[in-house]
Amino acid sequence: MSRHPMLSRLECFREKCGAVFPIEARQNKELGSFRDSIKTGTILAAIAAALTLPAAARAASVVELFTSQGCSSCPPADELLAKLAHEPNLIALSLPVDYWDYLGWKDTFAQPAFTARQRAYAVTRGDREVYTPQAVVNGAIHANGASRSEIARAVAQTQPAVEVVVTLAKSSDGGVEVTIPASTGSGVTSGSIVAMPVIGQREVAIGRGENARRKVVYSNIVRDLVPLGRWSGARATYTVPAATLAGADSLVVIVDAGGGGKSPGPIAGAAQLALH
Repeated sequence: MSRHPMLSRLECFREKCGAVFPIEARQNKELGSFRDSIKTGTILAAIAAALTLPAAARAASVVELFTSQGCSSCPPADELLAKLAHEPNLIALSLPVDYWDYLGWKDTFAQPAFTARQRAYAVTRGDREVYTPQAVVNGAIHANGASRSEIARAVAQTQPAVEVVVTLAKSSDGGVEVTIPASTGSGVTSGSIVAMPVIGQREVAIGRGENARRKVVYSNIVRDLVPLGRWSGARATYTVPAATLAGADSLVVIVDAGGGGKSPGPIAGAAQLALH
């Protein structure tokens, strides 16, 4: 994994001083988990256990992968995300960050807004963990984006809190209508509604940096974060105009139970709609 530049310098200092090196410890732990999952043949068992309700009766879980074309640790996570995108009731998204651009290759999909979102998640969680490849699951738990077993455990832990069933429908003018049902009063009663236009899959030939001369395929690439408004718990509808969807292959809409915007929090509901 690659750490955010400021955190990388801090951990380098810790290593020189003889303290425990968090990345190495985490990698050893992940390697053990991966070996265990291979032995049992149940890498995705946790996901299957979390998704036992009929499809119409449950909300989808969301995996946000913070990745970079300039990160040599990221291609395995990008490959895994493409596979997770085909899992039932799981919305897998790529949000490329820009803080590795200084290494010699400017990520062609990265946006400062995605970097800000990753940092804001770390602030909300209170752990300051910012690295690539990092998967944030249901807006609540982070995991190594290249570790299928870690992501599966995070889905199992957080999926029960994803209870708002979001409905998306194409409108006659080329936009999309978003419907959020009334809160049952037993769980989430408010949130911010955020739309994410997504392009399906693109191959990138990387010319410089850590991945120089590699061709990497990116899947479900988020192109924008569009706030649609606040949800107060009553049944509500929102409209995503056709112009927002230009060039997108699908649309994802989430219910952010946190502060929204600069303070993202747990995802209480989500849906994805193919546009073509």
